[in-house]
Amino acid sequence: MQRTPTSARAAICSWLSIAIVASRAAPAWAQAEAALPPWHEGVPEARKEAALELFMQGRDLHRRMVLGDAKKKYEEALALWEHPDLRFYLGRVLKMMGMPLLAYENLRLSLRWGPASLDPEDHEEARALMKELVERELAVVEMRCDEPGAAVLLDGRPWFVGPGSARRFVTPGEHVISARKEGYFPLVEPVVVLAGAQASGALTLSADGLVTVRRWAAWKPWAVVGAGAGLGLAGAVLRWKADEHLEAAEQRFEETCTSNCAPTTTDTTSRGLTESRVATGLFIAGGATLAAGAVLVFLNMPRTYRSEDRGGVELRIVPAATGAIAGLSARLSF
Repeated sequence: MQRTPTSARAAICSWLSIAIVASRAAPAWAQAEAALPPWHEGVPEARKEAALELFMQGRDLHRRMVLGDAKKKYEEALALWEHPDLRFYLGRVLKMMGMPLLAYENLRLSLRWGPASLDPEDHEEARALMKELVERELAVVEMRCDEPGAAVLLDGRPWFVGPGSARRFVTPGEHVISARKEGYFPLVEPVVVLAGAQASGALTLSADGLVTVRRWAAWKPWAVVGAGAGLGLAGAVLRWKADEHLEAAEQRFEETCTSNCAPTTTDTTSRGLTESRVATGLFIAGGATLAAGAVLVFLNMPRTYRSEDRGGVELRIVPAATGAIAGLSARLSF
């Protein structure tokens, strides 16, 4: 929709004329109570008039489709006076120049003071243009990262620091989401999002460090070694008992037997021989168990390796929401 020069000038002059009349015709107490819009606060009349002149020059260039120069004039006017009409016209020219992100941002700013920011016709046009930009020329990337202190970047530029989430308008196509934190594997994930779509996801970082593992719990091989040592100790005790019993049997034989007495096997002798055989078996079993335990201790020595990177992005693509467009965050990414 194109305005005539007269209506364009009237739109941006309407509040300016109110301010001039209020300042020149009303008494001081009335001026204090004048209900001027917020974009008039603290702006001298000279700056308003200079901004208006630049706006009219920009409008003339805009009508003649000299878009680059019109954009420059609108921006110069905005540097003097932050006015919703200036934002609205700059948004329109930026959209025509194929700069949808900046166009959306300026249209959003033109509505930041509510429905009274623009006249009803322009208000509806601004919302319609924003809706068209979201559905046809822009995409949305929304990410969450729960890792405290993780720096999240979008296309190599700082975005936010976890834990938290953020939402940003982008141009359709491929974008690179990355996250980094000291002691963690860096995460780099390309995301392709089409016009009118929203890519939503959650970032997960994986700790980068040295991991020490064993085949079994550390105590298990040493338990085998202990069992072997225990068997050997039991064999030694039993051998000592066997020697005592055999010595006692021999001493008793010498005391009771004459020179022609034939050796006999007593209970004490039998017990000593049995204990000796069992002790020998315990020595063998203990030695074998001890050797097996030593092998297990060697096999169970700790192994150290770098942890595996299990980080990534859980991503889903949904249509971008177009309701309540004016309230949607519009942090830009180029």
